[in-house]
Amino acid sequence: MKNPSPLAADAKRILVIKHGAFGDVIQAEGALHDIRENHPDAHIAVLTMPAYRALLARCPYLDEVMVDERAPRWRLDRMLALRKRLRDAKFDMVYDLQNSKRTAFYHRWMLSDRRWSGTAKGCSHPHRAEEPKKIRTLDRLAGQLEDAGLTIRHTRKPDVSWLADDVTALLEKAHVMRSYIVLVPGCSARHPQKRWPHYGALAEKLIDAGYTIVMAPGPDEMELARTIPGIRLTDTHGLLTWYELAGVFKRALFVVGNDTGPSHLAAHIGTQGLALFGNYSPAERTGIIRENFGVIEVEDLAALPVERVFDEVTRRIEAHSNSV
Repeated sequence: MKNPSPLAADAKRILVIKHGAFGDVIQAEGALHDIRENHPDAHIAVLTMPAYRALLARCPYLDEVMVDERAPRWRLDRMLALRKRLRDAKFDMVYDLQNSKRTAFYHRWMLSDRRWSGTAKGCSHPHRAEEPKKIRTLDRLAGQLEDAGLTIRHTRKPDVSWLADDVTALLEKAHVMRSYIVLVPGCSARHPQKRWPHYGALAEKLIDAGYTIVMAPGPDEMELARTIPGIRLTDTHGLLTWYELAGVFKRALFVVGNDTGPSHLAAHIGTQGLALFGNYSPAERTGIIRENFGVIEVEDLAALPVERVFDEVTRRIEAHSNSV
């Protein structure tokens, strides 16, 4: 486009692209908040995957959720249908928070004549970082929006507390009557190396120390959760929605989990917690480290001793209780 305005403050219809995955969608909450504050009167839509439609429909900073099935690009019929949907919506500004090869293709083939913030070649508002994929997620998002001329107040501090349901009845049904620690022992089946294998022993030590242990396993973690002492909310309630899980995290004394989506959810709700990282991805780059949420990062996750995790959990709980 010719002479794009630095801020595109006059944009009336804005598209934000954030396909996934879950933890990345959660971390983009602050960016969505800042986009809304900088464009208070605009119609803001998000383009996402089907799995995140309901979650983003609850976001208070969006007016519309559009679903992208991410069809293979060789399916010309489906690419043409998506192109028509996007062009018919008459967006005059795009914030590409996914910055993938796919979204670069969308810029080139579908919306090259629209103002575009991101890393797509030739876009009007480029993110100027030399190697953006090596930058901490929240700093990368903030840098991109700053390069587009936005004032940043929330991007580095996502807060998804609006996701949390009231889970009082759910907890009462499971006979959780006191403060509790949530364990998140699972992770994506595609990345088993992210899973710390000693949650059972940790649960035993925490129970011996007087803590109540709660788990809310997903469908792929049921068998694993049955091997760990504690209260499984799924036994009395069935699978929890993301909103119920957020509510459970929000009420928790503490959360301990692997490098997985639910741990990111707990961190960005503001719950005190600890994430366990191996050498798969640097914790600093994921954006999970916050004042309320720490990490233990080791080369070999399987070799991380139970005693070290237990000591860090109890130290953090005590430090937080002394500060409030």
